Amino acid sequence: MNNLDYGVIGNCRSAALVSKNGSIDWCCLPQFDSPSVFGKLLDENIGGSLGFEVDDSYSINQQYIENTVVLVTRFSNGLDVFEVRDFMPRYHKPNGSYHSPPELIRYIKHVSGKPTVKVIYNPKLEYAKGDTKTYIKNDFIVSLTDKEAYDTLFLYTDLDKEKVTRGESIEIISDHFLLVGYHEKLFVPTLKMAYLEFERTKVYWLNWMERTTDYKKYNTQIARSAMTLKLLSYDKTGAILAAVTTSLPETIGEVRNWDYRFCWIRDASMVIKVMSTLGHQNIAKRYLKFIINLIPDKDEKLQIMYGINGEKKLTEEFLEHLSGYRNSSPVRIGNAAYKQKQNDIYGILMDMIHQLLLNFSNDIEDGEALWNITKGIVWVVNKHWREPDKGIWEFRSEDQHFTFSKVLCWVAVDKAIKVSKLLGKSSKLARWQLLEETIKADIMENAWSDSAQAFTQSYGSDDLDASVLLMENYGFIEAKHPKYVSTVKSIERELSNDGLLYRYKNKDDFGLPSSSFTICTFWFINSLFKIGEEERAIKHFEKLLSYSNHLGLFSEDLDFKTKRLLGNFPQAYSHLALIETAINLSNVTKDEKVRDVLS
Repeated sequence: MNNLDYGVIGNCRSAALVSKNGSIDWCCLPQFDSPSVFGKLLDENIGGSLGFEVDDSYSINQQYIENTVVLVTRFSNGLDVFEVRDFMPRYHKPNGSYHSPPELIRYIKHVSGKPTVKVIYNPKLEYAKGDTKTYIKNDFIVSLTDKEAYDTLFLYTDLDKEKVTRGESIEIISDHFLLVGYHEKLFVPTLKMAYLEFERTKVYWLNWMERTTDYKKYNTQIARSAMTLKLLSYDKTGAILAAVTTSLPETIGEVRNWDYRFCWIRDASMVIKVMSTLGHQNIAKRYLKFIINLIPDKDEKLQIMYGINGEKKLTEEFLEHLSGYRNSSPVRIGNAAYKQKQNDIYGILMDMIHQLLLNFSNDIEDGEALWNITKGIVWVVNKHWREPDKGIWEFRSEDQHFTFSKVLCWVAVDKAIKVSKLLGKSSKLARWQLLEETIKADIMENAWSDSAQAFTQSYGSDDLDASVLLMENYGFIEAKHPKYVSTVKSIERELSNDGLLYRYKNKDDFGLPSSSFTICTFWFINSLFKIGEEERAIKHFEKLLSYSNHLGLFSEDLDFKTKRLLGNFPQAYSHLALIETAINLSNVTKDEKVRDVLS
């Protein structure tokens, strides 16, 4: 495949990527950041997969069941037809908890004729570091490895187990199932049970979508993006992942390959703000608890990112035995960026807290803890806002005074003032308002470049940066302010390439950027709309939507020439920005939907 033509399935515990030909090429169990059990995505030869092989007479089509994350791959040669319905079980149990086991189910639905298929079952545990051996037992097929670490994987099926393990032809004349699980089951799964899991999971997602705000325009794209963001949430702790993959390159053959199976405070807070706008409260509550649990001390500085279970140390390693996606090495696990200082995270977190209090003011738990966090954030900002940092794009070279970081320090104080008013706390207002004015004056004086006729990437620089487009979005400056309009125009001239935007064009730690960062194009479209160029904004937006994959999913980046998807996938950043942009360009049809959402 020349594109990231994958669907994502998941259950808020882990996820899997299914190719347009029905092959599971990426899955980590028992949770998102565990070692892969299928990793063909990162090495075609040794990564491992679970797929189906049919002869050339078959056409293969793929789509989601509407308003669900159940993925259907249909194999047909006209007379002989079967479907594979892929999902990871998720639904409410009678006691109110969730059934989200570390397993995936492939329900094979016979449609017509006598289709013949080979099952390709080739698990490679622990990132394929050592040999994975597979054995047939009475009730299941077990795979294990014990070279690097001991690990096992279980396959339950009502198909002939010998034929499955040998990749021999199987005739499909009735429904069947494959269940891949991290644990040995106490009760042997049956076809009836697999069908029941399918129906319960389908209904869960239909109910979840029913409680999601509808829009007149782009509702299909908003819905798919909302479900994708939901899939990137980790129920156990409330963490939100940036993506489900590691090391998908920003440019084929280059080294900008990172592990995104972690929770960035910035990305996650942006996701929660969008999800709360769509009416989903529980996902917001879980994330707030994640934050509260991370900062028990009032003066503790936040890291920019954490493991999904709250881990603070995310040591970066290389998996040198894997060739990488399209031979783009290195393959990394862990992310050294966790050590960086990025001052913008406080503003983004405060913006989210303010949004939640506005949307769910009558039903926010931990209000006292939130007030403590608010006071602590202003204390940290007051102490550190004048200092340089690594910025939103995580430059690994020396710290700079990035404009976006400064603006978000202002946002932190601005939103803290608004939160204090909402909570009826006024004792700190005068001091905070003075700090807000001081930061704003500093930015207006130092971030503007007369020669560039724009607010620039950093103080004293003429380099442009798409992140400064968010100055208006966060309320720092009016959309029609001459300096903002000029900034939008300058950024379009310098950073736009066939309607797609660079983050920046100046050299960074790895050379010159060579792909478009998708979220930046959404930001640009929003900015066009805000400064009054609505028709151009809509035209750009619909063109950008056409660059998604066949299922409406986006990764982190796009190739300027071919428009192929690049970078980790599916990307929270891209989908949250899609939703924000679509909402701006649309009109709500149901302003008030039930807020007590069981997300």
